[in-house]
Amino acid sequence: MADEETDERGYYTYERLKAPTRQGKPRKTGLTAMIDVGPSDFGWIGPRGLKDLLDFGAEFIDYAKIFAINALDYPPPLIRKMVGIYKDYGVTPFAGGILFETAYHQNAVDEMITHLKRVEIDTLELSENYVELENDVRMQQINLLQKAGLTVVYEFGRKIPTEPLSIDYMGSIVEKMMGVGVDHVILEQSEIDMLAAETPQAMQALPQQKWFEHCVLEPDPYSFPHQHIQMIKDFGPEVSLCNVTPEQVLKLEGFRRGIGRPVHYSYLSDDLE
Repeated sequence: MADEETDERGYYTYERLKAPTRQGKPRKTGLTAMIDVGPSDFGWIGPRGLKDLLDFGAEFIDYAKIFAINALDYPPPLIRKMVGIYKDYGVTPFAGGILFETAYHQNAVDEMITHLKRVEIDTLELSENYVELENDVRMQQINLLQKAGLTVVYEFGRKIPTEPLSIDYMGSIVEKMMGVGVDHVILEQSEIDMLAAETPQAMQALPQQKWFEHCVLEPDPYSFPHQHIQMIKDFGPEVSLCNVTPEQVLKLEGFRRGIGRPVHYSYLSDDLE
């Protein structure tokens, strides 16, 4: 039998036969953040199902968001177990921004920090979907969370925006967040939808902004695969996307690499050019 050469991932390597690839982990662009909503129609994700998924897809998943207040609402031993599985597979779990907004609304951010430590979650999304923070308060909260040892992800935008966002304003927020050590900035789905509908030229200008590489776009899980494919077409296969459901993760990775009928197996056309 011929020598069975493999790469660092254990994949067999051949001189001519190859699958399309893209950059591996760790990466700064082309991020995929899965949303873990618990057992649901988005994918039955408990400890056993999660291990099965990650056996196939851990190399394609960079982050996993524990949906809404599930990190508080679900049994702590279960949350700790799920968090441990993610970490074992090299995926960063983080608590969703609604948990922060709940704690802030209840004047209980200190207790939220205690809870996150107890369930071993090290990263938190700070969002302003339903609460609105003045800039100094926003910075105080980020500083408080970071001093407590938490990594912060910031979500920009409102769930119910009243006007299209300003590219310049968004850029100033992203740059400010990067300046204080925020991990990355998520662009709220509702803001993206309004921007695409009312000022498409601004949407098309996003990739030209230097700060865009720090942004993760939030497509609508219910609009899969059409919206996700359109974002890949508009921003390239290394666009960073979040709120990708467990059942969508592997398909999305294929689309990024030109695999699948929805993208017309475009890697074949690329190879033939």
